[in-house]
Amino acid sequence: MDPLPTPQTQPGRDGLAALLAQPRTALIGLDFDGTLAPIVADPEQARAHPGAVPALAALAPEVASVAVITGRPPEVAVRYGGFAGVPGLEHLTVLGHYGAERWDAATGTVTAPPPHPGVAAVRAELPGLLERAGAGEGTWIEEKGRALAVHTRRAADPQAAFEALRGPLADLAGRHGLMVEPGRLVLELRPPGMDKGVALLDHARAVGAGCVVYAGDDLGDLPAFAAVEELRAAGTPGLLVCSGSTEVAELAERADLVVNGPEGVVELLGALAAQLDAG
Repeated sequence: MDPLPTPQTQPGRDGLAALLAQPRTALIGLDFDGTLAPIVADPEQARAHPGAVPALAALAPEVASVAVITGRPPEVAVRYGGFAGVPGLEHLTVLGHYGAERWDAATGTVTAPPPHPGVAAVRAELPGLLERAGAGEGTWIEEKGRALAVHTRRAADPQAAFEALRGPLADLAGRHGLMVEPGRLVLELRPPGMDKGVALLDHARAVGAGCVVYAGDDLGDLPAFAAVEELRAAGTPGLLVCSGSTEVAELAERADLVVNGPEGVVELLGALAAQLDAG
C-alpha cells in the first residue's frame, strides 16, 4: 500500500484528516482532462489513465460522492473515461459543461437545460474569424455542443497563436453573450453563469458534504479551488490537489498538494482507497 502524501499546508492537512476520520461525508471532485486523463494533442484521443477507473471503483463506495466535473459533454467524459457499468461506480456523477449537464451512473441518463443561443451564432462565425485572424495551420475548433474550443497546441508557434486569438475571440464571444475561458493552449467560448466552482458548490450542498477534495490541472479549475476555499472559510474542511503542470503555475501555488499529473492523481486515489479499506 502506497503511503498517503502529506499536504504542504495546514488547511490541506486538516482536510485530509477530516476525510480519513469521516469518509462517508466526503465529496471527491475531479477534473477529467489533465487530471484523470493525460493531455494529448487531439482531445478526441484523450482517455483516462489505465489506473483511474480501478482506483475510483475502490474509493467510491467508501465516500459520500465522487463527481467528475468537466467542460466536456458528460457522455463524452463517460465514454473516454470508461465509467459506465463499472461495479463500485454505481453512484458516480459526471457534471459536464461545467455543471450545465449531469450524468448519473445509477440511471445512465443525461439531464440538461436548453442550449444558449449564442453558441450557434458563434459556431457560424468562428471559422471566418480564424481565417481573418491568420491563425494558421494547426489551429482548430473542437465542437463541444454547449461550447466551442479553439486549440493552438498543434500550431507552429502554439503560444503565439494562443495570444493572437485571445482578443478576437473575446470580442466574438461578447457580441453573443458568451465568455472566453483560457486553458492550456485552448480558448473555450461558453455561456456565463456556470463554472466548476458553481457546480462543485451545488453538488456539495446536494450531498451534504462534510469535507471536500478537489483535484484539477488548469485555469478552469481555479473556480473549484475558490469554492473549496469558500467552504473551508465556512467550516467545511477541504483539500486542494494540483495535477502537476509546468504550464499552470497559478494552480500549483494555490494547491495544498501537488502530484505528478494523472499518474499522481491515480496513486493518491488508490492510497486513499487502501487507507479507508484498511480502517
